[in-house]
Amino acid sequence: MSRTLMFAAALTAALALTSCSNGDADTEASAGATDQIEILDAWVKAGDENMTSAFGIISHSQSEPIVITSVTSDKSETVEMHEMVMGSDGTMSMQEISGGFTIEPEEELVLEPGGHHLMLVGLTEPVIAGDAVTFVVTLDDGSTFEFEAIGKEYTGANETYHDSQ
Repeated sequence: MSRTLMFAAALTAALALTSCSNGDADTEASAGATDQIEILDAWVKAGDENMTSAFGIISHSQSEPIVITSVTSDKSETVEMHEMVMGSDGTMSMQEISGGFTIEPEEELVLEPGGHHLMLVGLTEPVIAGDAVTFVVTLDDGSTFEFEAIGKEYTGANETYHDSQ
């Protein structure tokens, strides 16, 4: 194959891969169900303690529900998926959600302070405002997608934990 043909083939492949992007620089999907998933407004609460939280809006255009079974991050030892629950004393507190997050077709999962969120536990280094934090999300079909969330200063989201034991 001539150099010109090899270059043209490589350029065509690169353009084809680029055209699959949704234009959102902080979302990257692997093959499978993840090619129809979008993350918007992803951010992480800046902090230098052991834990912090990540937020954003996850949506998809699948015809079936998707289930997020696990999440990892380059900034923490583990990432837990949390929900808010009513405690026996009538106050809201957070706990790790059992079974992961399910997102119904054509709906979205809002991760927000005081609601569902991703909890980064065992920070490997501080999250500073402006930092890009990488997340890898695994679905129940084994497919994965990656996104970045930007560190932001935020003084809220100081929830308490619910003992689910």
